[in-house]
Amino acid sequence: MTLTPDDWQSLWLTLRLAAVVTLILFVLGTPLAWWLARTPSRWKGPLGAVVALPLVLPPSVLGFYLLLAMGPNGPVGRLCAWLGVPLLPFSFGGLVVASVLYSLPFMVQPLQSAFEGIGERMLEAAATLRASPLDAFFTVALPLARPGLLTAGILTFAHTVGEFGVVLMIGGNLPGVTRTASVQIYDHVEALDYASAHGLAAVLLIFSFAVLLAVYSWQPRPKATA
Repeated sequence: MTLTPDDWQSLWLTLRLAAVVTLILFVLGTPLAWWLARTPSRWKGPLGAVVALPLVLPPSVLGFYLLLAMGPNGPVGRLCAWLGVPLLPFSFGGLVVASVLYSLPFMVQPLQSAFEGIGERMLEAAATLRASPLDAFFTVALPLARPGLLTAGILTFAHTVGEFGVVLMIGGNLPGVTRTASVQIYDHVEALDYASAHGLAAVLLIFSFAVLLAVYSWQPRPKATA
């Protein structure tokens, strides 16, 4: 099982994309998950549905609408033209934006569940010690939600590594720029080079199994009852 230089290039691009997307979603998804876990607002249901939409929406549909929005006639494309920056489609930046939206539920939902499991008692105790809501979030909520943070980060990273439809729609197939590992496998299959496709697919298969093993191994075990 030998990987070609193009395979290694696509793997490096994929890992870089997954790392950037995971970091961005930690920043954006954590406060969103906290709000969803704590708010009594009537907008919680609609916003939660929007966050979860990529779980059921075909990737080609999401990619198509993102392509329209980022294109020269779309709102994002017009904003880019007004700012004098390159358009996002068929660029690494476009892959990042698309992957952030597509992987959003894999970050938000585990964090939301972790925050909901904290309960009110610990936060009320922090308030009695004159901790501000921001202090309580960083000193109480985040440490208690650490398993959820780990799970969310791992799942987001792994999900971004395995993306295909969205990245192909937004990024196309540019070597070293937008050709991720999943697209590289597709190229091998199109060329009937099944040996190369098997080698790269095996790497992703082993990686996916290792990720799931880590997630299930880090799940807190239920305490035995007398």
